[in-house]
Amino acid sequence: MSLEPEELNYLKSKIGREPSSTELHIVAAEWSEHCSYKSSKKHLKMLPMSGPLVISEKGYDSGVLDVGGGYVITAHIESHNHPSAVEPYGGAATGVGGVIRDILSAGTRPIAILDGLRFGNIENDKQARWLFKNAVTGIADYGNCLGIPTIGGEVEFDECYSNYALVDVAAIGFGKKENLIKNHANNGDLVVLVGGSTGRDGIGGSQFASDSLETEDRSAVQIPDPFIEKLIIEAILEARKHNLINALKDLGGGGLSCAISETADTLGIGIEMDVDKIHTREPGMHPDEIMISESQERMLIITNRQKLKKLQEICKKFSIACSVIGHVTSGNKMHVKKGSETFANISTDIVANAKLLDRPSKKPKYLKLIQKEKKLKPISNLSKTMMQLISSPNIASKIWVYSKYDHEVGIRTVIKPGQDASVLRLDNGKFLAVKIDGNPKHCYINPREGAIGCFEEACRNVVCTGAKPIGMLDHLQFGNPQDPEIFWTFLETLKGLTDFAKYFKIPCIGGKVSLYNETPKGSIKPTPLIGILGLIDTKPLFPKKIKLNDSLIIIGNTKDELGGSEYYEYIHKFVGGNCPRVDFKESKKNMNAVLGIIKRELIKVVHDCSKGGLGIAITEICMTNHIGCNISINEVPGEKLEFERILFSESHSRYLLVLEQENLKEVETVLKEKKVPFKIIGKFGGKKIQFLQGKKTMIDLDVNKTHKIWANSLKDMVLRG
Repeated sequence: MSLEPEELNYLKSKIGREPSSTELHIVAAEWSEHCSYKSSKKHLKMLPMSGPLVISEKGYDSGVLDVGGGYVITAHIESHNHPSAVEPYGGAATGVGGVIRDILSAGTRPIAILDGLRFGNIENDKQARWLFKNAVTGIADYGNCLGIPTIGGEVEFDECYSNYALVDVAAIGFGKKENLIKNHANNGDLVVLVGGSTGRDGIGGSQFASDSLETEDRSAVQIPDPFIEKLIIEAILEARKHNLINALKDLGGGGLSCAISETADTLGIGIEMDVDKIHTREPGMHPDEIMISESQERMLIITNRQKLKKLQEICKKFSIACSVIGHVTSGNKMHVKKGSETFANISTDIVANAKLLDRPSKKPKYLKLIQKEKKLKPISNLSKTMMQLISSPNIASKIWVYSKYDHEVGIRTVIKPGQDASVLRLDNGKFLAVKIDGNPKHCYINPREGAIGCFEEACRNVVCTGAKPIGMLDHLQFGNPQDPEIFWTFLETLKGLTDFAKYFKIPCIGGKVSLYNETPKGSIKPTPLIGILGLIDTKPLFPKKIKLNDSLIIIGNTKDELGGSEYYEYIHKFVGGNCPRVDFKESKKNMNAVLGIIKRELIKVVHDCSKGGLGIAITEICMTNHIGCNISINEVPGEKLEFERILFSESHSRYLLVLEQENLKEVETVLKEKKVPFKIIGKFGGKKIQFLQGKKTMIDLDVNKTHKIWANSLKDMVLRG
């Protein structure tokens, strides 16, 4: 059990006696960092969480946004890092299952999945390749079995994740506003457990995830069963249709301990339950084991006696188990019995509300040691350097990953993975663009500015489809919060996200904090992951075929910001320099200009500049459209810099626009009116990608050869064994 001595004393003082063994197990699960957020909860309140589209109801496990026409979107993000590092297939798969049930708990149908993955150096680390392959397969198998499209995500490789894995899964739900479950309960209502059997898998999982990973505790890893999950989805939605559900809760971290205590505390009720009534997978399970088991594919329903028969009929129809395990009582006690014997009887406001901690923080010493800009070894062959970057793990095409996923099932996906953001068709005639982004390299050098950059990049990606950002999910992943230096990076990250969210009026509708992401080798880099939901009222920008003499315009200034860039770290092995910073006013101006031009239907393609900088962004456009381009680097707006700095700087707020000659004048007029920095920097044609400085060709690439290397590099690394 993970209770600290001071926590045990606090518990004893609150209940006025020695806790029973079952009570200790229940409280240890609920007070774990994974479930209680005891280190972060008081700080998370700084994020803006309300807005004109946000719907707040008690007890929801997902955020809810009103998207008009009587419809809502739900969204949530979760991680399964420790389990995936130990058993990547099952760990990643059960991560998908858990976040899907969070969406279902609001009464909405899950319609999409996204994943953010982090592993060690895949080029020379066999363990990293094994973890990567199996995590991707686990996500693919689970999502494909459910018939829910995995429509996007991102993948990154870094030495700090050696022998470890970060597996983040976000899910999107959709439904009618009138069908949202309004969680409530009355005295005498019945507490029903539906779905999979309770077994010994996942016992202590939340506590396992709330400490440094030093042992491979496979008993703490849950076993996935997507077929039961699919049946649960349909049964729950049918029960909701018949108004049979008073309250609904997923059994995730902490199992029954958290589901019972949190539901009771949120609704201001008591719950009496009998563990003998629970359908179990294994005989002879002790109440302690039953209460903290995290067996998957289970949900808790509160209904009344009149509705029970119909609920049982629906569960029988879908062949899922349904057990009445207790009832609602007055007061606020969580009363756990086995037959007539009491094993726990404790106030839910104590169980569900761990004592919040005020962790000390201080600026890390390593930030003082990070090197400033320095003169690097000159590059003699920039074409070769560009090919090295194109084939590097973090820039190479991720088609090997998303080709494993069924991203078209459900016929909502109108813009598929591989673009800046994916887009879903909604039943109200609108479209939803979604993207998740992270950049631990930037966040390591400057946690605050790095986090803001992740936020802005995700916004840029949905803007490239013509969507206006309407909501944000965050997943904040750090090492041991007891280390003041690590906790400082968490606070800086949070402050940066808060500043950006407030300035752009993008509410945080949900998130997750994952701490203790460490191995015996040390802590991971600060790794915030940001998900953005964007709404399109008319139609998205469907990329059109680029033709001979089409023009390329860049919007935004390029600055001397190579710190944390792929160019610095992959090519020069240099960690340091100036991390890119977002100018909020410039960002908003550029964003609105791009949205306005897309609305006028004046452009063929929009692509943002991010990882790898301008050089990689232009090359990606050429490769994916199988056409060459001549680029004049001298025309790029911004600071006067060396060729490589212009090409590989990862400055934010930049967009590339492809358009026909006939629309050029009108687009220029709009951009001048908006007072955004822009320049025409190239023309398309032929089969060569050429970057020129004045009249001198500095980089000369063959489109087809470059595309082949870019498309196959990651797959070749993975299949190396």
